Amino acid sequence: MQQTTPRIALVTGANKGIGHEVARELARRGCTVLLGARNAALGEAAAAQLQSQGLDARFVAVDLGRPATLAAVARRVGDEFGRLDVLVNNAGIGDPRDAAPSAADIEAVRRIFETNFFGTLAITQAMLPLLRRSPAGRIVNVSSELGSLTLNSDPQWKYAAYRLLGYSASKSALNMLTVQLAGELRDTGIKVNAVNPGFTATDLNHHRGTQTVAEGAAAALHYALIGDDGASGGFFSADAPLAW
Repeated sequence: MQQTTPRIALVTGANKGIGHEVARELARRGCTVLLGARNAALGEAAAAQLQSQGLDARFVAVDLGRPATLAAVARRVGDEFGRLDVLVNNAGIGDPRDAAPSAADIEAVRRIFETNFFGTLAITQAMLPLLRRSPAGRIVNVSSELGSLTLNSDPQWKYAAYRLLGYSASKSALNMLTVQLAGELRDTGIKVNAVNPGFTATDLNHHRGTQTVAEGAAAALHYALIGDDGASGGFFSADAPLAW
């Protein structure tokens, strides 16, 4: 369904890295972007940077570990806009104590799941009533090919040596959320997809990644703006579908 007013988009973890780039590109395409971040000073500075480029970007306090912030931003979006058109669940963490199953620190695994899965589920549930008011709601879960069971079971896979139980399992759980939520919303106008940004140079990997943030943002941007005839319930890189 064609919209005559700007899309309202919320991007979590948007004060830096891939999230900031997704926010920038959505705003460049005419969206009003709510830039979600835990740290108010960093979030305000990131929003101001986009505003200085003539873009409609506004900081909102989003801490996936504090449910009160999720309820507050849902109220704010409802009061100011009456709906949400795009939710990009980008916020995610790693932990230096994460490792292969035999060595992973259990508290580190729990900490990763609290943000990457439980926090993402919580904000999605908080925003879903607003997304249902959109003529073309879109949910994009920023996952990782490290969460693919198919790829992890292939000893020839290029990342086969990367055994990070907490991070990888949290992304597998995020993929399950994607599939089940897409199925639940099949008869609505809301599309739900998971995307793999690829090995992008960000703080999460100490900037060892081989892609730029623009390259890493491409898949999320595409599926955030996908048309009514686009896919739902899939797992994609920027250039191709991925195996679960």
